[in-house]
Amino acid sequence: MQHTLRTSVTFKGVGLHSGEPATMVIRPAAAGYGIWFKRTDIAIGDALIPAIYDAAEHAPLCTLLVNAAGVSVSTVEHVMAALAGCGVHNALIEIDGPEIPILDGSAAPFVRGIMARGVQPQASPVLAYEVMHPVTVERDGARATLKPADRLKIEFHIDFVDAAIGQQSKMLDMDNGAFARELCDSRTFCRRADVERMHENGLGLGGTLENAVVVDGDVILTPGGLRHEDEAVRHKMLDALGDLALAGGPILGHYVGERAGHTLTNALLRELFSTPGAVRPVLCDEATAARLPGKGLVWAEIPQVA
Repeated sequence: MQHTLRTSVTFKGVGLHSGEPATMVIRPAAAGYGIWFKRTDIAIGDALIPAIYDAAEHAPLCTLLVNAAGVSVSTVEHVMAALAGCGVHNALIEIDGPEIPILDGSAAPFVRGIMARGVQPQASPVLAYEVMHPVTVERDGARATLKPADRLKIEFHIDFVDAAIGQQSKMLDMDNGAFARELCDSRTFCRRADVERMHENGLGLGGTLENAVVVDGDVILTPGGLRHEDEAVRHKMLDALGDLALAGGPILGHYVGERAGHTLTNALLRELFSTPGAVRPVLCDEATAARLPGKGLVWAEIPQVA
């Protein structure tokens, strides 16, 4: 069955790229509502933005959603991952600015906030999307693939010249609370040279060593070091879950990302839904629902970093 929050939860912080303060409230919503964002600072016109793949537009280093009126919200990937990983299918996310707060750079604060309020079952089955045959998109040496599987699996491979990151690979089934236990506390990461370049281009203005892992060659500049030896690839998997959640329902399939990013994963969803016979909607029975992200999540297993 579908789920929403029992009560609203509020988060305050700054946007990673804008550096502007923002207050965000995740509110319960009725069965079948889906996930929507609402810009509370927009007084005139359409302030509602659907969390759906074809509302996404290319943006550097984040996922940006834009409605038909041109109203946007950016850096939605971490909160979308948290909702998917906690098994929340219906919610209204109110935000008083154009960018979701970055908090500690991971999804753990969102997960803990959602689970502290509790998740409410709803008397409607979950609509999932089953991958029927493989689809792949490639761009600039990066590749993203979805292939058939009976649950969501995320596999990722990265390769950076900085020795502090280097080559990393990981694959996880996203059922049995795996997202909250294994991925949600992994922070966004970047190279010191990238930080300087972002600042020159007016991006990353809210980034600090407290909300990102910054590396320089073989050195971790962030105080306290890494939360996981392979934190970088775990964070890429976190991002992938958030971007795949824009399908409008859980994906039953095996995602493989090779140096992929937000834009490529979105292109993959567009390819999936535009390819005849590549995907089919499925109303989840009890056995299928038991394999969805969020099932098996135990409070004691949520990382205590948030």
